[in-house]
Amino acid sequence: MRGKVRNRILRVLTNNPGGDMSKYKIARLTCATYPWVRKFLLNLEEMRLVKGTRVLDYPALLRYWQSVNIKRKYREYMVKEPLKLLKSSKLPYALTTYKAENLIQNYLFPSRIDVYIKEEDWKQWHDMISRKGLVGKGNMRLLLADEHVFYKSFERNGLKIVSTPQLIIDLMIEGGVCVEAAELLIKKVLKNV
Repeated sequence: MRGKVRNRILRVLTNNPGGDMSKYKIARLTCATYPWVRKFLLNLEEMRLVKGTRVLDYPALLRYWQSVNIKRKYREYMVKEPLKLLKSSKLPYALTTYKAENLIQNYLFPSRIDVYIKEEDWKQWHDMISRKGLVGKGNMRLLLADEHVFYKSFERNGLKIVSTPQLIIDLMIEGGVCVEAAELLIKKVLKNV
């Protein structure tokens, strides 16, 4: 549970780096206790990553988040027209990695569709996909996640995408050329911070 709350706090901080959010609001948004948020932020201050709730070193905070991130559970599928399937779905989801990055900055070839879903919705997704596709290594991965992963998600071309900081972390974890794409996104974010 602590790892999940830590990820939630880091997600809120990286989406709101200006320090205009109180610790109480962060606690409310992350479903954490105020003392836990306060203690965690003090630890981040000791590392010189934040001051209060203001992010001092955005790239270093992202690297820290990557280093403590919880390993994702996922299921793989081979699906004909996966984007069409997503657009028609009524279940919550958010794209990440290759396709999400391609929709935002068009640097990576979208070789695989990675989709966050709520862990409790997995059975519904599995039933829907297995009627139209095949189970096993393929072109689509369902990443089972805490619903907070949808925090600050947005829509592009009729598809839902995770927040930019979440996308950056996922690209960094993916490795290879995805790290280059993450670095380009960090530069874009820093222009607006």
